[in-house]
Amino acid sequence: MSVSLRLARGGSKKRPYYKIVAASSRSPRDGKYLEQIGTYNPLLAKDDANRVRLVEDRARYWLGVGAQPTDRVARMLDKAGIKERAATNNPQKGEPGKKAKDRAEDRAAKIAEAEEAAKAAAAAPAAEEAPAEEAAAEEANEATPDSDAGDTGEVSGESTQEPAEG
Repeated sequence: MSVSLRLARGGSKKRPYYKIVAASSRSPRDGKYLEQIGTYNPLLAKDDANRVRLVEDRARYWLGVGAQPTDRVARMLDKAGIKERAATNNPQKGEPGKKAKDRAEDRAAKIAEAEEAAKAAAAAPAAEEAPAEEAAAEEANEATPDSDAGDTGEVSGESTQEPAEG
């Protein structure tokens, strides 16, 4: 029978309280256990002495007979100085997923295209830009059929409407 040192949850809804127990690895989380070796109350402050209570000699005994602690219990045992725990390293933890990388690449491509278009517009001679601006102004006059300025051929900004009386 393999024995594990793990947490068994107690307490009410949204008010957790855990027992640190030595239990068969096949038994359910809150089920039958061999021995209770401590308690853990996550609602207390991290520097509170009563947050984690361990019976050190019983924890050492179970580790001596081959009990395997879960990661959370191993952290508690390491903090208590009972069992040394090697730090874990996951270099891919902060790396974005595939879809996020694809979105970033698309965004970078759009920015590069916009910069190239801006450079091309700046590199074009100023003489070529003037006829283009006039053509754009003519298109704007044609695009608004309700405008009187495009129909009469007047260039100045004077209005052909009569002022309102009043």
